[in-house]
This record gives sequence, C-alpha cells and structure tokens, in this order.
Amino acid sequence: MEHQQHAQHTAHQQHQQHHGTDHSGHADMFRRLFWWNLVIAVPVIATSQMVEHWFGYDLPGTVWIPPLLGSVIFVWGGWPFLSMAWRDEITSRRPGMMTLISLAITVAFLASAGATLGLGDLDFWWELAALIVVMLLGHWQEMKAVGQARGALQALAELLPDDAERVVDGDATETVPISDLGEGDVVVVRPGGRIPADGTILRGDAAVDESLMTGESAPVAKHADDAVVAGTVATDGSLRIRVTATGEGTALAGVQRMVQSAQESRSGTRRLADRAAAWLFWIALVVAALTFIVTAIVDDPATGLTRAVSVLVIACPHALGLAIPLVIAIGTSSSAQHGILIKDTQALEAMRTVDTVLFDKTGTLTEGSHVVTDSAAVSDGQLDRVLALAAAAERDSEHPVGRAVMAAAADRGIEVPSADSVQTVPGKGVRAVVDGHEVAVGGPALLADLGVSEPESLARATAPWHERGGAVLHVVVDAEVVGAFTTADPVRDESRATVDALHARGIAVALVTGDSQAVADAVAHDLGIDEVFAQVLPGDKDDAVGRLQSQGKKVAMVGDGVNDAPALARADVGLAIGAGTDVAMEAAGVVLASSDPRGVLSVIDLSRASYRKMRQNLVWATGYNVIAIPVAAGAFAWAGVTMPPAAAAIAMSLSTIVVAANAQLLRRVSLRPEDATR
Repeated sequence: MEHQQHAQHTAHQQHQQHHGTDHSGHADMFRRLFWWNLVIAVPVIATSQMVEHWFGYDLPGTVWIPPLLGSVIFVWGGWPFLSMAWRDEITSRRPGMMTLISLAITVAFLASAGATLGLGDLDFWWELAALIVVMLLGHWQEMKAVGQARGALQALAELLPDDAERVVDGDATETVPISDLGEGDVVVVRPGGRIPADGTILRGDAAVDESLMTGESAPVAKHADDAVVAGTVATDGSLRIRVTATGEGTALAGVQRMVQSAQESRSGTRRLADRAAAWLFWIALVVAALTFIVTAIVDDPATGLTRAVSVLVIACPHALGLAIPLVIAIGTSSSAQHGILIKDTQALEAMRTVDTVLFDKTGTLTEGSHVVTDSAAVSDGQLDRVLALAAAAERDSEHPVGRAVMAAAADRGIEVPSADSVQTVPGKGVRAVVDGHEVAVGGPALLADLGVSEPESLARATAPWHERGGAVLHVVVDAEVVGAFTTADPVRDESRATVDALHARGIAVALVTGDSQAVADAVAHDLGIDEVFAQVLPGDKDDAVGRLQSQGKKVAMVGDGVNDAPALARADVGLAIGAGTDVAMEAAGVVLASSDPRGVLSVIDLSRASYRKMRQNLVWATGYNVIAIPVAAGAFAWAGVTMPPAAAAIAMSLSTIVVAANAQLLRRVSLRPEDATR
C-alpha cells in the first residue's frame, strides 16, 4: 500500500512538472520556439533532396544547409522535449510521452547525422525539422488551452485592489498596500470600491456585488455586523470594515486553493487514461522495434527505420494525456466562476450517477430564519396592539422568534413601545412590563405556568396552525390571553423549481430534518418531495444517508450545518451550502458558494457534460492510436498507404488539437441557476 501511494504521488508530481505551474509562461515559450524554428525549418525543407526531386528543381551549394540548420532545430527546438523526458520520466523510471518524442527525434537526428558523415544513407533532416516544428505547435496549443482554463483563478486574485484606506487616529485615514493590512485593522471602502480583505461591517450600509464568489449578479444588501469578503464591490454605499482575514486566510484564497486542489486530484477516469498512456509507451516501443526488424528483412533498413520513427511519433500518447486533465481544468475553473467549488474531481465524476438527493431542510430548502406567517387577536381591531406588545417584550431578544415578531411589527409600520423588567423564561418564553401592563409571550408551557387558557374564539383560529406543524405563541396581557401568532421557516422561492427539475432528470428527492413530522410533511407536500426523515437527532442525519444507500441508491447530501458534516462525508457526494459552516464545507466534495439550491442542478449538469467530454476524448485518443499505429508500421504499405515521420507528427498534433477543441466545448454548458430549471 505504501509503495502504491508513493507511485501515485510520483506520477502526480510528474504530471505537474510536465504541465508546469505557470501555463501562460510555458505557452509563450513554446510559441516563440515554434515561430523561430518554423523560420529555420523552411530552408531545411526547401533544400532537401527529396523535396527538390518532388518539385523538379536543384539549388546548387545547399548541401550543408539541412544538416547545419537541422542540428540547430534538434538542439534548440528539441531541447524542451529532451529535458522533460530526462527530468520527469527517465530519472524516475516512468517513461511516457516525452520519452517517446525524445526517442523519435534522437533516432532521426542520429540517422541523419550518420548519413551526412557517410555512415549510411538514412537522411531524415527535413522530416526531423518538420517533426519538431509540429510538436512545438502542438505543445503551444496545449499549454495555451490549459492556461486559459486555469487563468480564471488568477483573474480572481487580480480583482483585489492594490491599496486599502486604513483608519488611523480616530477618523483619519491612510492609504496602504493590502499586504500591510492585519487582523483588527479598520478600513474604509467608498462607493464603487473593492473590499480589500475579509471582515465585518462596523458602520454603513451598501449593496455588495458578490458575483465573483457566488456567481449571482444581484447585489446583496449588507449592514452593520454583516460579514463581507475580499474582492467584492460596495456598489452604492460607504462602509467601515474591521478586518478578520487577509492574504491566504481570505475566502477568495480558499476558493483558489480548493479549485487548484480539484484540478490536481485524480478521478477514476483520469487514472484510467494515465495507465493507458503508460502502456502505450511500451506498446509503441515494441511495435517500433518489430517494424524495423521485419521491414529491414523484407524491404530495406532505411524504410524500416523510417517506419519505426513514424510509429514512435504517432504513438505518442499526447492526446491521451491531455484528454482528461483539460476537461477537469475547464470544468472546475468555469464552475468556480458560477459559485460552484469542486473540491474533489471524484465527487464531480460521481455526481452523474446520483439517483437520490437528500436535502437538509433548514437553511437549505428553507430560508433558515423565522417569519410571522399568521396572527390573530381575541378582540376585533386589536391585532396591531397585540403585535406591538409582543414586539416590545421581544425587542432585545436574540431568539429567531423574537426577531420575527420585531420584523412583523416593522412591516406593518407599528410603533413599538418600550419595555421594562424583561425576563426570559428558558424554554417557555419571555415576560415584561409594557405601558404598566404585565405582558408574556410564549407557548403552551408558559400558559400552564401562568394558569391561563386559550379562549375558544382564538382556538378556532390557531387550530389550522397546529395542523400544519407551526409553532403557536400566545400573547398574554395581565393574565388574559389577547392574541396569538405563528412563525415558520419559509421555503425558498427556488426550492420548488429545484425539486421539479430533479424529478425531470429522473432523480428522487428526500428531506431530513430535526423538526416535527408535521412540519416536515408540510414542507414535503408543498415541494413534492418523495421521502421524509423527520425528528432526526442532530448526530443521526448520516443514518438517513445510510438507509437510502442500503436500498442501493446513489445519494447526494446537501446541507449547511455542523451536524450535517457526518452525512456529507457518508454520502456518495456531499454538497455544502457555502453560507453554512466551515465544518460542513470541509466534509463536502462540492461547495455551493450561494444558498441557492438550484446549484445542485448545475453540478449534475456539469458532471454529466464533463463525463461526456472525458469519454469522447478517450474514445478519440485511443481510437486514433489503434488505427494510426498499424498505418505508421507499414501494415497497409501493400496498398500504397504509408506514413512518413513528418506526416505522423502532423497526425499526432492534429489529434491533440481535436481533443483540446472538444474539451473547450464544455464552456457551452450553462451553469447559471436560472438556466438549470428550464
């Protein structure tokens, strides 16, 4: 096991070294080498005896041009392939595509140099020049494609401002580089300015454009005590922000690390491609050797060597090596721009096989905050008064119900009086003195404590609230029940569309919650959910995942809380709502930066589209070699079908370009939540 893990790690390092960390720099290098060597190759090809014979001309005094310029091309243009073969493959005894390329151009160079010195007649100078130039072109296009795919992550970092306006000496400010900011500093962000670091708003209100993190274009209203992240834009207001994280500690840096880790992780399909590429090296080597021996015996050594070089060139597993990594790079970087963060490509690959999605209710399908949905008063025309008294008693409460009552009073424009002697009764409610009256707000336990009961007229109004599982709270004034209200965690507007779209894709939907069966059933009925797990203890949500898996189902779990982490880890795919906790995000394979449940649909669509592209690329790359290697080996020479080394190089590079172009089509998949439900 230890040896296997070491081998996998070594293979991973080789892949990273081959592709490089600075893809734009590698693309520029190959671009320059391609154009310069193309210029040098033109006279090599033009003065080749074979080309002169083909076109019926003879340039005098040019006999040394092909060997001299051909040697320059071999050393200069061929050096990247030779160095990568030695550094990344030969020294670690894991030969691959660079070794194949190096072997082909080295054999062609040595044979040609020998012919020039009178040691044979195997002159490959023009084929060598064309081969290296085409290889450089193929690598340039590969590095360019991979660089474009990963450039989106670098673009995120470039969105950070260079400087920040830091508060010093009270209200004075100074402009400093963002690298000088530290935790606890206070910065000012003007309207239209980018937020330089993660922090908490101390003062001010603004609509903040968070599209770079969530993919959602609509600005989000932010107020005092709200958290903000680096790189987002305060569109219409000025903010004072206390810095909580800078540099590598910011959410933006975390996104970059997460996506980079996903691009470096190895899915099952990618491991299959890696193994196929490794085997192809040995197959090509054996076929090339047999081709040379057989052709040398049947025909002549020159033809045998030409065909052997062609086999080595055309069998280069370049397209196979690029088939999966480029799809992963494009998929993960594109998804990050839409607020979908793929932590592990195995999770992305598995998402296409999911047949059941299990949603945690609170904060996922629902808003995660209480609102007053219904209210009633014993006396006609006294509803505003009842809400005013309840809001006064709950004014300083941090309980979600208290905040809901305050919000309801504000929505109705009710003036809330002040309260005295406020007393919280744990598990029962709150008591206070308002305008000289004893006011209490709470549920059945508080009524029993006070020795009061609900009037019949009010009971008729609250009966339906109880039936749908709502929490019913009564307002008691001077030992008399004067009214009641009920709160609920409202279902998100997007949840219904999400469930319908999952059903349209043939995927079942289940719900897990710690709420009562009545509340869970009401939400499930409203959304059309297939299966419900209610009254589940916080630590037992993973049991619901296990029960579904025991039925042979492939389960994706969607949650946001600390208690969802075990379920996220047990599921075939765990998806954490980005607005949730760090623990949940750590346990998940995919993180949805926004709280929109439609992101689940986008992940499914991306998974299916990515798998299609991976499969298409693998079929093309392997099918190309199955056909091309026999042709290069001369299996169809009897019919006049042969392939010289230069033609093999062109075919190999065209195969790489086809794979790269096909992977680029993945960008056409729309990952916008609103498109996923159409």
